[in-house]
Amino acid sequence: MLKYQEIAREIEKKIKTENLKQGTKLPSVGELVAQYKVSKNTILRTLKELEVKGAIYQVQGSGIFVRRRNRKGYITLLEHKGFSGDLDYLEVESKVINFEIVAATEEIANNLQCEIGDKVYLVKRIQSIQGQILSVEESYYKKRLITFLNRSIIEGSIFQYLEEGLNIHVGFSDKYLSVHKTKGQISKYLGLPENSPMLLVEEIYYTNNGEPFDFSKLYYHYEHSQFFLQS
Repeated sequence: MLKYQEIAREIEKKIKTENLKQGTKLPSVGELVAQYKVSKNTILRTLKELEVKGAIYQVQGSGIFVRRRNRKGYITLLEHKGFSGDLDYLEVESKVINFEIVAATEEIANNLQCEIGDKVYLVKRIQSIQGQILSVEESYYKKRLITFLNRSIIEGSIFQYLEEGLNIHVGFSDKYLSVHKTKGQISKYLGLPENSPMLLVEEIYYTNNGEPFDFSKLYYHYEHSQFFLQS
């Protein structure tokens, strides 16, 4: 993880643990430079990171302020490291239903920018909150880049393992949203009758060097999911 990302994470943690309210003024750029003993450019990158994530806002001539929603139970669509951070006050459970190495189809190859037939890890999980099914996740990880996965890892935080275990840093992601009706296994996994409404979120995750490494499809239960988007 790069230094500006480490500092951004620390500031986010401070906002959360101290329950800082919307509009709370944070230290100035100069104070942050002195506090973290880094260059001004590093702090400016930190603030840009926090602004993009919706954690702060800056007012010219006035300072840096907390920007934080108060409504609980909503998943931010801008987050690219899973939704557990939004719902960490609830009991979040991830159940693995399939884990294997498969050959990339045309769809997977197009999204991961690899060749058809290349080996990828397939991970299927059911995500539940307080015992209620939230979503079915179907993810494909580029095996050439992610050299090792096992069931123990995928039962926890895959992205934490990528950063800490493989030194792979998530740079950004693309999300595509569409509404469908449930069919077959998805109906079964979500516990919904056939042809029930659902939200499909397709995500492509990139390293900080711009290489796609994860193509995921998340099928959300229409009764148990709520989303939030800052603009």
